[in-house]
Amino acid sequence: MRAMVPRLLALSLFAACSAHAAAGSPPPTPRHDVNDSLGGQPVVDSYRWLENPTGDGVQKWIEAQNAYTEAAIGSMPMGKELSARIRELAITSTTRSSPTLAGGTLFYFENTPPQAQPLLVAKAWPDGPVRTLVDLNKGDGNTAITEYWPSPSGRYLAYGTAEGGSELTTVHILDTQTGKALSDSLPWAGGGTTPQALAWDADEKGVTYARFETPTKAKPLHEFDAFLAHHVIGTTQDKDTVVFGKGYSPVAEYILLEGEGGKTTALLANEGDGGPAEVFLRQGNGPFKKVLGHDADVRSAHWVGDRLYVVTFAGAPRGKVIALDASGKQTDVLPQGEGAIQRVTPIGNGFLVVRSAGPDWWADQYDAKATFVRRLPLPATGITIGGVAAEKGQDKALITYGGWTQPTRWAEYDGASGTLKTVFEVKPAADYSKVRVTRIDGTSKDGTKIPVTVISMDGITPNGKRPTILYSYGGFGIPVTPGFVGANLAWLERGGVLAYANIRGGNEFGEQWHEQGQKTHKQNVFDDFYAASQALVATHWTDTKHLGILGGSNGGLLMGAALTQHPEQYRAVVAMVGIYDVGRHETAFANGPYNVSEYGSVKDPAVAKAIRAYTPIYNIKKGTAYPSVLITTGANDPRVAPWQSRKFAAGLQDASTSGNPVLLLTRMDAGHGIGAPFSQRVGNAALSMTFFANELGLGE
Repeated sequence: MRAMVPRLLALSLFAACSAHAAAGSPPPTPRHDVNDSLGGQPVVDSYRWLENPTGDGVQKWIEAQNAYTEAAIGSMPMGKELSARIRELAITSTTRSSPTLAGGTLFYFENTPPQAQPLLVAKAWPDGPVRTLVDLNKGDGNTAITEYWPSPSGRYLAYGTAEGGSELTTVHILDTQTGKALSDSLPWAGGGTTPQALAWDADEKGVTYARFETPTKAKPLHEFDAFLAHHVIGTTQDKDTVVFGKGYSPVAEYILLEGEGGKTTALLANEGDGGPAEVFLRQGNGPFKKVLGHDADVRSAHWVGDRLYVVTFAGAPRGKVIALDASGKQTDVLPQGEGAIQRVTPIGNGFLVVRSAGPDWWADQYDAKATFVRRLPLPATGITIGGVAAEKGQDKALITYGGWTQPTRWAEYDGASGTLKTVFEVKPAADYSKVRVTRIDGTSKDGTKIPVTVISMDGITPNGKRPTILYSYGGFGIPVTPGFVGANLAWLERGGVLAYANIRGGNEFGEQWHEQGQKTHKQNVFDDFYAASQALVATHWTDTKHLGILGGSNGGLLMGAALTQHPEQYRAVVAMVGIYDVGRHETAFANGPYNVSEYGSVKDPAVAKAIRAYTPIYNIKKGTAYPSVLITTGANDPRVAPWQSRKFAAGLQDASTSGNPVLLLTRMDAGHGIGAPFSQRVGNAALSMTFFANELGLGE
């Protein structure tokens, strides 16, 4: 089974724990109780010793758990077959993503599976030859490009790299005409806790970028208090000057947006994840001046000509658009309308607005006076609109989209005529024409309707026991969107069913939908997911003996809450890089304070009480028949501490009486999944699908 979990487990680890696997019992985990409190209620943390990866016995425990998991997965009969099919389906034609137009040049990522990492390429728009600018595939594939930023004319390109899933970014700069790298290297440029941000000067002689303080032996890396620094091209990083952010917030996050030609720069500054941004503007290299505060509830913005179009949700739960001129003067542009605004981009002398309502996405065109022109002729359902690349004054824009049965497609939209012409599409490795999409609704505890999309093959009808995997996320305003089935066809073509729930915490219906899943309202997320699972049973797609659930990160928290609140509802659970001890996430891990804007703080008694009520690790009940569980994490994860998974797995292994496996896999050269190489992504999919196939009876 090593091909299924590439480069993760050595043969010696497999042998070390074969006795546990053969006996059907996990490696023993000593309990060392620590008495604590959360929300005014006493809690016992029996596995706090597992938080320290260099602590006595922790690495040996991780090795034993890895070996136990590999032995268990290796004994599952469909593993080899599914691994081969998933790899086959993942090798599509060349893919493209993340397009950006600058100075008439189109920049984007291009990947030809099984290439480990995408290339960063450029071409004169629309018909120039493709030129490779950055190729990181010469090593082991564990160095990834995190982001890129072309200069206003397209002459130069800044891009970030990170190693081994850590996301800690170093910015590099190259000349796009010669393809040669400049001497500039800017480490500590955000990543993980603080997203990268960069904007070019109008004369292209310098950049403003987000960074941490340079670590020293006496003062190690401190992933807080990020600030904006100005760097002059050709100088060393120690010559950089601070331009914003000293003292702004210990959990500052920044988005920099260049105006026309880089003459004006907008800054969206957040205090942590999931909250509204403050908006600042500057002229040239002058100071940033605040023009909108948190009360404007700003979530995104884009330059349209010489004005910044800002999406604000203040008094408009689905969003409205206002414009700011260079001085910060505000003008109303577009009132709240149908659907939640996801983004605004320019086209010609007007703009496009991308909207959503649950799983449905569309785009509307408006002229310079914000008069509606037309809805773009895209499929009405089943797709997600990705990037939109356009430049001021051009009537044509590049629209990227894809959906359940449609891999990535790029289309040239002509705003003058309203025509849409496909200019690129990924050729899948199989026929997806027989994939069927069905909509059902769940009803949450408070009566809220929860859309659920059900994916199956033609001829697979509800019979009350279809092996079914239900996925959702539920947080940080991140929507669950129609994504290409891809390698999951291996599940569908064997009679399995996939389901995706649009639960609260995302922004599918606007900011109110997000807020109803935050802080003291977090239980709504778990109730919504339970309602979605009940709807699958009520409509006879499946039953509790054939229902599996899947989620990662904040969705891993969702998995932990789902299986501890309703262990009888699910037969199998795959929880990836999840948060299972929310209180300790805030107080004992660097990224935790960044998430306070989403989860709230344990310093607030009402929030602490809510966290105590749903936190999975403190709601494990000894003697409970828990479902089969596979927990995965990455040793280098900067977003969620891997000890979260260690503690949760240990607690479940000790408590469960069902006899079902509780497995933990720690990937030693991986992080949260951002920038993972092709082989690791395929291995992840094969691992989860093999586990679900075995536990849910796929193909029986």
